[in-house]
Amino acid sequence: MQAVLWFTDNLKQKSTLEEHSFLITDVRFSPTLPRLATSSFDKTVRVWDVDNPGYSLRTFTGHSASVMSLDFHPNKEDLICSCDGEGEIRYWSINNGSYARVFKGGTAQMRFQPRLGRYLAAAAENIVSILDVETQSCLHSLQGHSKHVDSICWNPSGELLASVSEDSVRVWSLGSGREGECIHELSCSGNKFHSCVFHPTCPSLLVIGCYQSLELWDMAEKKRLTLAAHEGLISSLAVSNANGLVASASHDKFVKLWK
Repeated sequence: MQAVLWFTDNLKQKSTLEEHSFLITDVRFSPTLPRLATSSFDKTVRVWDVDNPGYSLRTFTGHSASVMSLDFHPNKEDLICSCDGEGEIRYWSINNGSYARVFKGGTAQMRFQPRLGRYLAAAAENIVSILDVETQSCLHSLQGHSKHVDSICWNPSGELLASVSEDSVRVWSLGSGREGECIHELSCSGNKFHSCVFHPTCPSLLVIGCYQSLELWDMAEKKRLTLAAHEGLISSLAVSNANGLVASASHDKFVKLWK
């Protein structure tokens, strides 16, 4: 029900965001402004000022089910997007405090393509849809997972998308003339996969969050390394392109930073 902001240099707590009434499902920072947004089981999306987080700047209501994920558009500062457990995707105007468009497509996690923001990737069950941000049309339906997709992430250039289910990770090409093609696949070797992120300084390295461990998958060398990391499921991963750190959050109630 609360989000906590930390300074990564000294690991001291900056502030606590406490307006949601139920579990927070996703947290995203704006790529262009000192803003962050949170989504929750309380069916709302809230936008916060990082420098003055005592209360939310905006509260978006309208979803009829728990909001499962959200994201800021990479270069349209006014646009934020969210999806709920019944598959409804909403575009919101931060300035107007109202929703701009509503359509169907994602239930688990959704992420805008970095840099260009041409695509919105949205996971629902075992399929990842690639939606045109302007028209909402489905350009690609990425199929191949046998179990539901828990996590998706883009590489920094927006040309690759990784999708994770508990038994496999698939990397899809969305550039260079091979759009919608699965170019890498890794099967689980005993431990359940759950989350993923592209390494901030090694383009061919994918970091996968599992139960208690991190799996480092070098796609170019076709090698994998397992690191003991937590006492519970690693539910979320994030990276900082500014300092090259990888952050892992686990059900063991710890957040860890990795170099």
